Amino acid sequence: MEQKPIPSNPNPVDVTKKDRFAGIKEFLKKRPPKKRLMMVGGIAGAVLLIGGAMAFTLIEPSEELYEPDVVSTYVPPPEPVYSALTGIETTEELAARPVTGAMIENSIDARPQSGLQEAGIVYEAIAEGGITRFLALYQEAKPDNIGPIRSARPYYVRWAAGYDARYLHSGGSGAALALIRSLDMKDLDHGKYGNQIASRVSNRYAPHNVYTSMDRIDSLSKELGYTSSKFTGFERKEDDKPTAESPATASRIEFNISSANYNTYYTYDEDKNEYSRFMAGLPHKDQESGKQIKPKVVIGLVMSYGIHSNRIHSIYENVGSGEAFIFQDGKVTKATWKKASDTAALELEDANGDPIELNAGQKWVTAIPSGRIKYTP
Repeated sequence: MEQKPIPSNPNPVDVTKKDRFAGIKEFLKKRPPKKRLMMVGGIAGAVLLIGGAMAFTLIEPSEELYEPDVVSTYVPPPEPVYSALTGIETTEELAARPVTGAMIENSIDARPQSGLQEAGIVYEAIAEGGITRFLALYQEAKPDNIGPIRSARPYYVRWAAGYDARYLHSGGSGAALALIRSLDMKDLDHGKYGNQIASRVSNRYAPHNVYTSMDRIDSLSKELGYTSSKFTGFERKEDDKPTAESPATASRIEFNISSANYNTYYTYDEDKNEYSRFMAGLPHKDQESGKQIKPKVVIGLVMSYGIHSNRIHSIYENVGSGEAFIFQDGKVTKATWKKASDTAALELEDANGDPIELNAGQKWVTAIPSGRIKYTP
């Protein structure tokens, strides 16, 4: 049987290259260009979404997820360091310095003095004949000029011993020198060490002309091994200025110490929360800076006072206890002072026997008989 030939197709189709999207393309061709673009974009987005989902399902997580090591570079700030003497924030190096107690004269010919403004604590009492004298205590401060330096008395020695201080003086009463030896004080006597510890200046006449510096004190102290002090300072607090609800109650303080040339008073500066010191009716100023002395805290220690059998030197019973008046933040606190022994630290306690906290900064402490402290709002 004869086979008929298969007619040729004028439009042959290559079945090996079938266009799987031909239908979609044809469909899109029939749509306006704008709609066509939107539909293409939608289809592409759907393909990507489906592909991403499939890829996610195909990835099998490992049994243990990788956790990178995190190393923090944060360094916490150092804890603040405070001077045990003043309560002022300082450095570890300065806070570790030994305390220095310097006897500074206050006769009329000794004024104005050098170094009192930089002292952390100043003790004030009568030396003889109604003339007061100061024990200036330093720790972090390093004055270039301190003086005039004068002689020791037993009550100043006891106060200095309470701070385990290096004790700078120029001679002293027999009782004071004996007490220094018996207490094994860190003694820096100008009478013993001469120009190694202090010198006489030419612009003042003797005996009001012995001066020194903290550098000279440190240099001799290093040779003698006086490089630290062990003592307990006052409890410290933050300033608490007067308010409308709690106004100032002691804006002016008067100490009737002995006579017009040595009596003192203070006026309270509310803005700076400090007390301006006046002596003999005039601002008490520093020799170097010319600035008025302005302690943050003023303290009156009420104690018995008498005259030695030699009819010259003063006697204060500063071991034991008694009444105290503490002036800070424009207010007054009635307290009790205690000093258990010659070498014990001075303590200030409230009516419950708890330590009284003091503002950071200079404290000025005056020993005075009962009934000679006045204050007004």
